[in-house]
Parts: sequence; C-alpha cells; structure tokens
Amino acid sequence: MIKPGSLREHLVAALPRLSESPDKLLVFIDAGRAIATGVETMSFEYRYNLNLVLTDFSGGPDDVFVPLLQWVRLHQRELLDNPQRRDEIRFEADLLDHGQVDLSITLPLTERVIVRQQEGGGIAIAHAPEPELPPAIYGTP
Repeated sequence: MIKPGSLREHLVAALPRLSESPDKLLVFIDAGRAIATGVETMSFEYRYNLNLVLTDFSGGPDDVFVPLLQWVRLHQRELLDNPQRRDEIRFEADLLDHGQVDLSITLPLTERVIVRQQEGGGIAIAHAPEPELPPAIYGTP
C-alpha cells in the first residue's frame, strides 16, 4: 500500500510543526480488506480506513485539513466529488493543556493493484494511478 506513506510525506512537508517532530504523526490502517473478483487476472483492490493521529499538535485544525484535502483531491477524489461520500472523512479531537490537541482523522481509502502474467511465467504487480486533474483547476499539493 502506497497511499499511507504518500499522505504522511505530504502532511510532514506541509506542516512545519510535523517536519520538526515527524514522530508526532502516527499512521494506522484499520478494517483492511483485499477485494478480488475472481476473474482471470489476479488484480484486486485494497480497501481500508486510514487513521492519522497527530499528538500534542499546537496548530489549528485548518492547518491540517487544508493540506489533507489537497491530498484527498488528488488521491481519493470521490470523497469530495460524490455527494454520498462527502461525510466520510471523520475526526475526533482531545483538547489538551496549553492550546494543544490530539487529533485523530479517519478516511476510507482504496488502492487498485494490477497483476499481470508475464511471458516466461513471471508476475508484474503495479498500483494503478488515480486519474489526474488539471492543475489549473485544483492546484498541486
């Protein structure tokens, strides 16, 4: 799975507080499933909930959600484009002393894995990219 690491890298780069202490961003995969259709190829899809936990975070929630939603727009955009899925990004916060919070964010992710039989008996495995959006409309992360 590549999306958890990609989102982690994006948030650490976007949030100076995290780049100073990247260990304050915990990443968990919950309720994971591998969905295969039983067709002739061995291609399948990962489906899971990604849980991000920011500990002792002293920034505001906007500081986190703007880069998070930038990443979602490029890597899991149906969570924004599909009206039935727009409420699936969830969060909880524990308000701590001195303006700090522990912030937990959960979002459902999918990753398509393409498996192809190669000539000579080997197997080629590749993660299918998400469709690209025009940068003039959505910007880059």
